Amino acid sequence: MTNQINWEFPQALEDEAIYILRETAAQFEKPVLLFSGGKDSITLVRLAQKAFFPGKIPFPLLHVDTGHNFPETIQFRDWLVESLGLDLIVRSVQDSINQGKVQEETGKYASRNALQTVTLLDAIEEGKFDACIGGARRDEEKARAKERIFSVRDEFGQWNAKMQRPELFDILNGKINIGENVRVFPISNWTELDVWNYIRREKLEIPSIYFAHEREIIERDGLYWPYSSYLNTTADEVPFRQTVRFRTVGDMTCTAAVLSEADKLEDIIAEIMEAKISERGARIDDKRSEAAMEKRKQAGYF
Repeated sequence: MTNQINWEFPQALEDEAIYILRETAAQFEKPVLLFSGGKDSITLVRLAQKAFFPGKIPFPLLHVDTGHNFPETIQFRDWLVESLGLDLIVRSVQDSINQGKVQEETGKYASRNALQTVTLLDAIEEGKFDACIGGARRDEEKARAKERIFSVRDEFGQWNAKMQRPELFDILNGKINIGENVRVFPISNWTELDVWNYIRREKLEIPSIYFAHEREIIERDGLYWPYSSYLNTTADEVPFRQTVRFRTVGDMTCTAAVLSEADKLEDIIAEIMEAKISERGARIDDKRSEAAMEKRKQAGYF
């Protein structure tokens, strides 16, 4: 099966991403790189290293911590920051809850995923960041396919698909009005497979939850939810142990696992080639409504 797979990574994608990162540093006064500890933001860190080598990455990383993250992801985040000497800013959703700015959800499907929008917007205002660099890709979800590489947000942090600028001939326009900011997507044109082939080529370290491992899960709505104290379960949702891995990493209450034995990069790539559902098919937060992602983006979500 693996003999039929093209392991090559298109070099033009790395070149484009490095160009975008350099344009961001040149056109904006105070950029920040949004870091989740997932494969896409890890890829961005490597691209930023290359873009500004031999100098240091000229902007900090920002992590919005929901408090319900996978422990493996937080451990990896701290290891990466320390090993590379990066500047990290952490802002907590729990602080937003304590301040009365957001209210904890209740019920079976309660999650903090949507709550992080307020924490993010507060962090942007506090840090006076005019550009936020993120790892969103157009192949992930239809709302993200509408994004420009330089995606303008208004003074309230909101996104309006009808007000986006044309980006012809790779010309990126970073001019914004006072109070506005831009979300920058250097790997917008990459696919999930491109990211994994890049990780393989660059020999990047990634959190262990991307590889097959045994953990407690429950089955709900046809998906395998990671069992944790953050998950509100019903009496008939009895946790059981199963070998799984995660294709995407978010809050523990909104990220489903997939049954898998893939414990090596080559096996993961082969598995993705045969997958029948998209990467975001394992994101429970996208299933709340047909336009769930677009509504969150309009409210200021990344």
